[in-house]
Amino acid sequence: MGIFDFVKKQFVDVIQWAEEGHGVLAYRYPMMDMEIQYGAQLTVRDSQSVLFVNEGQIADSFGPGLHTLNTKNLPLLTNLQHWDKLFESPFKSDVIFFSHRLQLDRKWGTPNPITLRDPEFGMVRLRAFGIYSYRLSDTALFYKEVCGTQGVYTVEELDGQLRNVMIAELTQLFASSKLPFIDMAANQGQLAQALHAQMTPVFARYGLTLDNLAVENISLPEELQAVLDKRISMNMVGDLNRYTQYQVADAIPLAAQNEGGMAGVGAGMGAGLVMAQNMAQAMAQPANAATPTATQDEIITTLEKLHTLVSKGVLTQAEFDAKKAELLGQIK
Repeated sequence: MGIFDFVKKQFVDVIQWAEEGHGVLAYRYPMMDMEIQYGAQLTVRDSQSVLFVNEGQIADSFGPGLHTLNTKNLPLLTNLQHWDKLFESPFKSDVIFFSHRLQLDRKWGTPNPITLRDPEFGMVRLRAFGIYSYRLSDTALFYKEVCGTQGVYTVEELDGQLRNVMIAELTQLFASSKLPFIDMAANQGQLAQALHAQMTPVFARYGLTLDNLAVENISLPEELQAVLDKRISMNMVGDLNRYTQYQVADAIPLAAQNEGGMAGVGAGMGAGLVMAQNMAQAMAQPANAATPTATQDEIITTLEKLHTLVSKGVLTQAEFDAKKAELLGQIK
């Protein structure tokens, strides 16, 4: 290879970027010490754009298409360099490609539960997660505010900033909505729209356009979810007397097993039925319906039977305590 061929190869005459993967927002064409040849071909594909940066200053920009680099296509750069020979000599400049493709399936979520004051449950901690998508829209702003002349800038480098701002906005949104937690699932679409409206100017600040944002799930931590499940179960019970009878009937086989043998089964069933009758009568009796002939011994006997049901899991401690207070109030 002759000296003239070597010199010729130091000039860049074809500039293009074939995106090989997903998630790259900005790519600086690797110039090194090579110079761009006058009349070189710049290929900008659909969903791409290009900025020419000269000595840290944006010189020119190009959209999709095939561009021949000359004084007509580079008026700003020509003016900055003050070429007096019609731009016929090679030149150097940073060439930065930008991808305007939609960046899909970006995930957001609360790394730690958000503590809020719920109008129904008091203080609660919530978790939430979802997805969003966006595209690069303002290359000049993105270059100045985010990527600069970095060789490659990916969506992963930006995800942390966007996600943290999103969680901060979400916390304020939950607090201002004053929706009970149990109503949030039914209003996830409205919450997503409100969060989208709040995040749109945040994305625009970085030269991005927020395309879609979805709230996929709002939940409680496991320990709080267990408490909510118990409350839902009690609300579904409805008639306490019928529920208690069901629990007694369900506990009879266990009581029979503990007694042992066929005789134990009969004794256990008899004891279970007696306890069921006594407990149903005690729980069904209104607070103001206590008979004037009820003695202290009878009330204590009833409490002992009720306490036995607590130990067998038929009654909860809260139910027992409520009935205990009612019965003790009858003692003159």
